Amino acid sequence: MGGLSIVGLGKALPIKTFSNDDFSEFLDTSDEWISTRTGIKERRLCNLEDRYKGEEDQLGLAVAAAREALEDSKIDLNKIDICIVATATPKYAFPATACMVAKELGLSENCMSFDLSAACSGFIYSLNVAHDMLLTKGKDRYALVVGAEEFSKILDFKDRSTCVLFGDGAGAAVVKIDETKAYASANHTRGDDICLISGGVASTRKLSMEGNTVYRFAIGAIEQLLRELVEESKISLEQIRHIVCHQANKRIINHVIRSTKQPEEKFFMNLDHYGNTSAASVPLALKEMQEKGILKKGDDAYLVGFGAGLTWGGILVNYSGK
Repeated sequence: MGGLSIVGLGKALPIKTFSNDDFSEFLDTSDEWISTRTGIKERRLCNLEDRYKGEEDQLGLAVAAAREALEDSKIDLNKIDICIVATATPKYAFPATACMVAKELGLSENCMSFDLSAACSGFIYSLNVAHDMLLTKGKDRYALVVGAEEFSKILDFKDRSTCVLFGDGAGAAVVKIDETKAYASANHTRGDDICLISGGVASTRKLSMEGNTVYRFAIGAIEQLLRELVEESKISLEQIRHIVCHQANKRIINHVIRSTKQPEEKFFMNLDHYGNTSAASVPLALKEMQEKGILKKGDDAYLVGFGAGLTWGGILVNYSGK
């Protein structure tokens, strides 16, 4: 079958940093209250000041991250056959963000482009879809997979239990099939429109979440996904180089570190700077790992995510970039 190899990575973030102390100016909260419960210290949010108004949005972030990933991959644009944007906060209900990304980047009209909505699991789901679709293509063909979110437009900034958790941003990866690598995936869905829900673009209803329920679900979901990935790939947690979790809450990831008895350095975290960026969190983490020299050519990684739906998914990838 062949495994999925990442050949290029990119990211894009809003200009404005919004700290925990900024929230304390209008909410009954503090840096200590937020950081001790979540690990988050700051996040990036679109259009917080008039001078940025209209200049930053989900589409713009998606295009910028995708462009950087393509430049990083150094491949011919005509070799991109698939463009998927994972998002729960698209600029439009339609056309799909992916179609506009393909247009802005000058991708071929033969490139199938569509959005995928699976909330915080979206990037993982999209990688699995890209893998299966690439199997029908010839050799030396590629997919562009983007996670891009503007959660700030669906947050209730009077609800301290949710608005302090999320940030805006985008991450992207160019991927291909590598016949020499193993492949493993695990994807699950459990219908639930209570514990994590938003009306999104078609409604004025803001995001709401039952935090304790999501916390318990997330811990079990990650542990299940890692067991399934190990069973399918035959690559143990001790053998895998990186485990990249959806960046939702430091306590969740720390619990998994303890339960798996793996070294902390195997679990990269950057949620302290960006908060929960939903479908963008895993590719943002991968790009920062690349920039810091943590992600090296030839490294294998288990990527795992969970989110509204309820959805949870995992995939084994290999990094073959620079």
